[in-house]
Amino acid sequence: MNTLDEPWPLTDEQRAVVRLCRDFARNEIRPRGREVDEADVVTPVDIWRKAAEVGITDFMLPAELGGGGFTDVFTQCLVQEELCFGDPGIGNLMCSNGFFADPVLELGTEEQKQRWLGPLTGPDAPMTALAVTEPGSGSDAASIRTTARRVDGGYVLNGQKAWISNAGAARFYVVFAKTDPAQRSRGVTAFLVEADTEGFSTGEPMRKMGQRAIVCRELYFSDVFVPEANRLGDEGQGFHGLMRTFDISRIVLGAASVGAARAAYEYARDYARTRSQFDKPVIEHQAVAFRLADMANRIEGSRLLVLRAARAVDSGADVTGLAAMAKLTASSTAMFCTWAAVQTLGGWGYSREFPVEQWMRDAKLEEIEEGTSDIMRLVISRHLP
Repeated sequence: MNTLDEPWPLTDEQRAVVRLCRDFARNEIRPRGREVDEADVVTPVDIWRKAAEVGITDFMLPAELGGGGFTDVFTQCLVQEELCFGDPGIGNLMCSNGFFADPVLELGTEEQKQRWLGPLTGPDAPMTALAVTEPGSGSDAASIRTTARRVDGGYVLNGQKAWISNAGAARFYVVFAKTDPAQRSRGVTAFLVEADTEGFSTGEPMRKMGQRAIVCRELYFSDVFVPEANRLGDEGQGFHGLMRTFDISRIVLGAASVGAARAAYEYARDYARTRSQFDKPVIEHQAVAFRLADMANRIEGSRLLVLRAARAVDSGADVTGLAAMAKLTASSTAMFCTWAAVQTLGGWGYSREFPVEQWMRDAKLEEIEEGTSDIMRLVISRHLP
């Protein structure tokens, strides 16, 4: 089972970046997964720096800004699968600047792209964050309460965000706030905020079940002045940019789920080939063999759906429903495959001596972030073919 089996033909450049990420995942990410998980609230900056040095943290940014030039979602999915095969949390961290970049590319001026995305390239690339979720609003982004009041020369932000990935470690933030609190989606506007802005602060690290390589904190805005030049798009355009970002991020996170599922499958398969129960290899027991068959089948189906959605969004199609299908299917596959790996290893799967119990905890987040599985079903129901 191998991305380079090419369900669609790849270019030489795509093969090269996939091989680079596959090697990085095996040599740099996988060996550190358990250590980072047990550290709990420590961002693995050293791995980030190594990834930046070889171009992994900026491969998805436009070449004219100094990035790798792989702006197509299809290639981003190939890469995300490989990195999350190494470790879901660390893999998602490595590509997190792409989530920050999406609304800037969608809504930003050329000057804003140069100022905010240019610094994200090269070996000294900083981390960034996307600030949407609040204590009282998660998947319902139109109900956010953080406000942006127009003043002379810009806006004043007040409010609170929660569960913000990379908060505290990030230098730049895209913050979504209401410029017209009386409106729902039509009142949402996006702003670019620097970490050292007066009145902007972060809370303590949040304690998480899994994907602990990505540290989450709350954000607090107390009369934070943001110049008008830092507004992305027009007032009220933020929700449109966010929905476009969600279409992309849900597909890419689907690829992350495929990578996690593939890791669990290969680990369980190899374990079943080398261990014996009742005087024969574990893999020869029908229940185990059938479970592995189900894992392999779900992984291949999920990968094809994710890559189909990626091709569709790259062509300019409306993919909101298809993106939700890809995320729902792939995240369910990741949860099933990590559970199945724990089940195949039996008591050892439940032990921290083996990585599958961690991957099972990591996989759960994919059923929650960027819209829960229930929300994905609702989105699909509203975009039925």
